[in-house]
Amino acid sequence: MPVEETAYLDPIQAFAPWAGQPWSILLDSARLDGAGGRYSYICVNPFQTLMVRDGHPFVDGGVTNRDPFDLLDEILARMKLPQLSGLPPFQGGAAGYIGYEMGRFLEQVNIPNTDDMRLPDMALGFYDQIIAFDGVERRAWIIARDIGGAEPAARLSRLRAGVTAARAAPLPPVADRFDIGAWNANFTRTDYEAAVTRVIEYILEGDIFQANIAQRFSVALGPQFDRFGFYRRLRAVNAAPHAAFLEMGEFAIASSSPERFLKLADTMVEARPIKGTRPRGATPEQDDALARELTASEKDRAENIMIVDLLRNDLSRVCEDGSVDVPSLCALESFASVHHLVSTVTGVVRRELGPVDVLRAAFPGGSITGAPKIRAMQVIAEIEPHIRGPYCGGLGYIGFDGSMDMNIAIRTIAMNARQAVFHAGGGIVVDSVPSAEYAESLDKARALFTAFGLAPPESGAP
Repeated sequence: MPVEETAYLDPIQAFAPWAGQPWSILLDSARLDGAGGRYSYICVNPFQTLMVRDGHPFVDGGVTNRDPFDLLDEILARMKLPQLSGLPPFQGGAAGYIGYEMGRFLEQVNIPNTDDMRLPDMALGFYDQIIAFDGVERRAWIIARDIGGAEPAARLSRLRAGVTAARAAPLPPVADRFDIGAWNANFTRTDYEAAVTRVIEYILEGDIFQANIAQRFSVALGPQFDRFGFYRRLRAVNAAPHAAFLEMGEFAIASSSPERFLKLADTMVEARPIKGTRPRGATPEQDDALARELTASEKDRAENIMIVDLLRNDLSRVCEDGSVDVPSLCALESFASVHHLVSTVTGVVRRELGPVDVLRAAFPGGSITGAPKIRAMQVIAEIEPHIRGPYCGGLGYIGFDGSMDMNIAIRTIAMNARQAVFHAGGGIVVDSVPSAEYAESLDKARALFTAFGLAPPESGAP
């Protein structure tokens, strides 16, 4: 099985030869850290695809009435391969995204009617051609698994040629301006605060304990808009450990997510939910004060702990009895534009179960739904006017060896030929203040506005 180590190259430069090719994916640890960001992957030329549109799965473009999670499980089972030692964890498998509305296959939840993007609910390619990067040790490998039918040596040669081309053509500077028009939001400030108030009423009525409500921003795109150039700009202003760029042809996705949804290695599963946010300060003193304010906030800690309990329950459905643990609770982590409270939940998955079983148990992530999950999702569907699409789903990989690493697709932009959309919101609890929740949503969106070259709305703006 051909595996060839090659001299390390920045993944963003290595991806450039494939940046305009449909079904080319960069899973990008753009921010290296000990907790999440280390490995990056380039995935090209899938030998099979699995998509879901309007509730119907498509395998290589052909429609079927099968349950898409069952299909995913069966495809991976047919292609099972052992993990090779000495390499980064992803060595071939499914890569792409599972959108938030895929939850309809798991729970009885209505979906908002408004869907002006018309993106697939799920888009996964199956890849046996991978370029893997270790950002800590600064090593890189080209990998061609013997599974897709073509000669591995020939595929290895094509990957090698792409890397050689990338080395010979340094990337141009990141653009200062993009071909974009005006932006719009699907909530006014007044309407968003009214939505927060409605969630609080549901909490007081005993329906839920928490629900995550997001507003959507849309930006008109001109014919010369550079998708990959935009991702490079996003990466520069908001580097994140679970970032990604997906060029899918009719659409693209740029993600700068700080949040790991699920990581599965052998039988150990890990989730790292984020709840609790403050903006970064303009001075070191202000920044430190905002961080201390967040760690001392009873409201933010309660919000985080509530989601930790939800995740413990979700993972207990697939883990060995007594194995679910919380090794880190409400730890402070600081990113380019915000501080967050991040917890870690782990468990030992039962041997007879695999990654798709874990997905079924925990999807969509509790940090972007609320608690209890099903009722919170129903409240979200009632209040939010547009479908979420890739936002708040999972983006990453599931390996032929049963490994998995998926982000929560927040700080994520979906783009088609006409417009780009991105969302920002937060978890609403009983002591939430509507004006503060509106301001928090803008704090989370600020880096995305900056990446487009737009002035973000002020928290006091209508």
